Amino acid sequence: MPEPPAAPPLHPLLRLTGIGKSFLGVRVLADVDLDVRPGEVHAVVGENGAGKSTLMKIISGVYVPDGGTVELDGGAVSFRSPRDAQRAGIGIIHQEFNLLPERTVAENVFLGHEPVRRGLVDRRAMHERTAELLAAAGETSFDPAVKVGRLGVAQQQVVEIVKALALDARLLIMDEPTAALADHEVELLYALVRRLQQRGIGLLYVSHRLTEVFDLSDRITVLKDGRRVTTLDTAGTTADQLVKHMVGRELAGYFPPKAVPGDLGAVRLSVHNGSNHKLRGVDVWLRAGEILGIGGLQGSGRSALARALFGADPFTTGTVELDGAPVQLRSPRAAVRAGIAYVTEDRKGEGIVGGQSVLDNALLAGRAVFPVWRGRGPRTVKVRELLAAVEVHTAGSGGEDQEIRFLSGGNQQKVVLARWLALAPKILLFDEPTRGIDVGAKSAIHDLVRKLARDGAAVLMISSELPELLGMSDRIVVMRDGAVAGELPAGAGEEDVVGLATGALTVEEVTA
Repeated sequence: MPEPPAAPPLHPLLRLTGIGKSFLGVRVLADVDLDVRPGEVHAVVGENGAGKSTLMKIISGVYVPDGGTVELDGGAVSFRSPRDAQRAGIGIIHQEFNLLPERTVAENVFLGHEPVRRGLVDRRAMHERTAELLAAAGETSFDPAVKVGRLGVAQQQVVEIVKALALDARLLIMDEPTAALADHEVELLYALVRRLQQRGIGLLYVSHRLTEVFDLSDRITVLKDGRRVTTLDTAGTTADQLVKHMVGRELAGYFPPKAVPGDLGAVRLSVHNGSNHKLRGVDVWLRAGEILGIGGLQGSGRSALARALFGADPFTTGTVELDGAPVQLRSPRAAVRAGIAYVTEDRKGEGIVGGQSVLDNALLAGRAVFPVWRGRGPRTVKVRELLAAVEVHTAGSGGEDQEIRFLSGGNQQKVVLARWLALAPKILLFDEPTRGIDVGAKSAIHDLVRKLARDGAAVLMISSELPELLGMSDRIVVMRDGAVAGELPAGAGEEDVVGLATGALTVEEVTA
């Protein structure tokens, strides 16, 4: 019997050809081609500043391209506003949700296009339709009448997606969709993405997390310096190949070599039976030259431990010793004076002052704690040298006087690192040090963190990314429900960390 003819290839839902965009004479995108097929997850990756956000804003109608064509279902379109894109069936899910917390789920979903009956909003129809959309998205854990502010982050993300579906979206753009999600919530997003695929919805998936890109996408487009480098079939691509396309060079392994046990120093920091309103009987110790990884689910006590050590939420019981001597860490000022630095997970909210310059941000901790730092003198020169040493790159000609909010996430993080390095801390607490940072900047920060440890600093590093946690840590302490669930040596596997974090495995089972 002759074989049946092959199914014809799916025509693109969206096709971009030769897209270009400039701002104030600076070329941001040049001749970018991209297409998305129905039911496809097409990932877009690249370093910060590669042009990903600008391209997504063109597709969603925020920006009008300077050149090139946009086609939808084979016909040329021109979006002059986000509303134009929405009417054409394009929705975008931002990292920071655009929801009204004091309104109900149904009110948020149908905001601006509420069903009307006899001149009044038909609330019954609005709730019924919202319930149908939530069920189609696989979400039945909350009611359309609940206020959005009472929902968790993952549930709010579902509401954002359902908002787009209520407008009959055929193409969804997801911009760093897991940035604010806990580990266990990521699987829920995976299931939702696959459900959307089954409905024939095309997805553009923008993420720095390569694990997600390989787990979810069918194809990957790499942008660099505003140009399309290549488009690859995910199934035939390795992580090494993808990284080389993204950064323009090979990274010699993702992570620097670990510490040699014989090179580690004495115990620099130890906590015995440390407790507060979020922690229960924590015992932790850390040696000079060591990177101690802290794993666990969000809310497990990871960040609470870092904040307690930094005096932001002090221990109420237990003892803390620094170089063998008891210390009282009752405030961040006391911690800084004791030689402890803290890089918070909330870079924008707690780590930087967006309206201040790069230099002023780098001087912030020294000026706040040590009167001798105030004014501009030799210490300013030192900070300038550190900014150069960690390779902070500013946009345009602003240099150190440029407001830090205009820098990429990776460069903002380097400024925060320079701030603390200027104080020569003995102990560095890193909470999600590479969150939202592209792969090239991640590699640079990994190298810098390892160099600090080699130079004698004691490093405590919290990370939700298991490959980073395993690749950087000399030991791993796993937290669960505010307590230490167990300790793992270098060479532990992802299943060991997850097992301890969820309670599926005991320490004895992991170490057997």
